[in-house]
Amino acid sequence: MISLITILILLACVILGFFILIQNPKGGGLTGSFGTMSSQVMGVKQSGDVMEKGTWTMISIIGGLCILSIMFFQKPEGADRSGAKATQSKSAPAKKK
Repeated sequence: MISLITILILLACVILGFFILIQNPKGGGLTGSFGTMSSQVMGVKQSGDVMEKGTWTMISIIGGLCILSIMFFQKPEGADRSGAKATQSKSAPAKKK
């Protein structure tokens, strides 16, 4: 299950990278490319909103999947409560002479 969640996280990261790279830092983005055709193409005026919503959605999905993945981790065998490896044989302290 953890490998499926890891693959989904990586896929969401790639999509998030796509959304970030397609945006223009000065606010133009896709709207600047279609500036003369904005009245003819439906939804181009709001492409910045779509890109911003997509970015926040991908960030939320990645965060949620990371939190969900913690539930599927298992403790390594032989680990005690403090996280340190348990010793196989216990020995008594040395006797004073």
